[in-house]
Amino acid sequence: MLVVMDKTATAEQIDQVVKVIEGQGCTARPIPGGDRVSIGVLNNKGPVDAALFVGLPGVKEAVPITKPYKLVSRETKAEDTLIQVGEVTIGNGHLTLIAGPCAIENETQALTIAGHVKKAGAHLFRGGAFKPRTSPYSFQGLGEEGLKILARVRENFGLPVVTEVMDFQTFDLVEHYADVVQIGTRNMQNFSLLKRAGESYRPILLKRGMAATIDEWLMAAEYIMAQGNHQVILCERGVRTFVHHSRNTLDLSAVPVVKKESHLPIVVDPSHAAGRRDQVLPLSRAAVAANAHGLMVEVHHQPEKALSDGAQSLFPEQFDLLCRQVMAIFKVCGEDEPF
Repeated sequence: MLVVMDKTATAEQIDQVVKVIEGQGCTARPIPGGDRVSIGVLNNKGPVDAALFVGLPGVKEAVPITKPYKLVSRETKAEDTLIQVGEVTIGNGHLTLIAGPCAIENETQALTIAGHVKKAGAHLFRGGAFKPRTSPYSFQGLGEEGLKILARVRENFGLPVVTEVMDFQTFDLVEHYADVVQIGTRNMQNFSLLKRAGESYRPILLKRGMAATIDEWLMAAEYIMAQGNHQVILCERGVRTFVHHSRNTLDLSAVPVVKKESHLPIVVDPSHAAGRRDQVLPLSRAAVAANAHGLMVEVHHQPEKALSDGAQSLFPEQFDLLCRQVMAIFKVCGEDEPF
C-alpha cells in the first residue's frame, strides 16, 4: 500500500499516518521526491485496508501496490530518481561516464589513468581496491592502500570515486573512502551485505547478478531501499549464456524494461559484458542509444601489463573516442519517454 499525502499536508498529519501504519504492525517508509510526501506500507502480513487511511487529515489517496518490489517500483514513485554524487547528477537527462582501471595497482597507475579519463570527459573514477577473483591465486587488490590511492585521485582530479565492497567486515572502511559503493555481481543476493548497504549514507551501485532475472535484481535493490537508503544505481553488466565470442551477453533489453518498471537510474558496464576490448565501443554506443543513464568502462594506459582484466580495458585514446561518440548519440537519444 502507498499512502499519498496532499500537497498541503503538515508534518503532524504525516506523523499521524505513520503512527496508524505502525499501529497495524507494519513499517512506514516515507518516500522522498516530487511535490508531495508518499508513505510506503511495508511488512504487512496480508492485504491492507485503504479505509484506515483515506479518512485521515492530509491524506489524498491510498493506492495498492501490486509489484513485489514496493519501493523500487514506479507504482510507488512515478518520477525518476536523480542521484547526486558531488557535483555529478546521475539519472534522467544526464549521461554519466564512469571510467578507470579494473584494479588499483599503484599510485602512478591510478593517477595516470585518472588524468586521461578526466581530460576525455569522465565524470567519476572507478577502480577496485578489493577484487573478487575466480582464482584464489589472482591479484586480489591492495585493500586499504588502494582506497587511499582512490582518495588521492579524488583530491588531485576532482573525480568522485566508485569502488566495490566485498563483505560486511570491510563495509565501514570502503564507505569511508568511496563516494559510491559498488556491490558486484557475485554479491547481488548477499542479503546481509544488501541490508548493510541500506544503512549506508553513500549511494550504492548495484550490479546485476550474472544469472539473475530482472525481478531478482530489482528485489535486491528493494533490500537496500527497505533499510532506508534510496540512493541506488542499477548496473547492467551482462548475463552468462552459452556464447563463446564474449565473456557474457550484454542484455540491453534490460534498460527499457527496468526504466519502465523502476524509477531508479540504470547504467551499463560493457567492459565486463564483453571481456574484449574490440566490443566495448559498439556496445557503449548501443547502450546510450537504448537510453541508459550512463556507462562504466574500464580504461588502462598499459593494459598489456594490467594485473586484472587488461584484455577488456580500453586504451586512453579509445576512451576519448568513446566519449565523443556517445555524447553525440546522447544529444539525439537522451530524452526519456514519459512513463
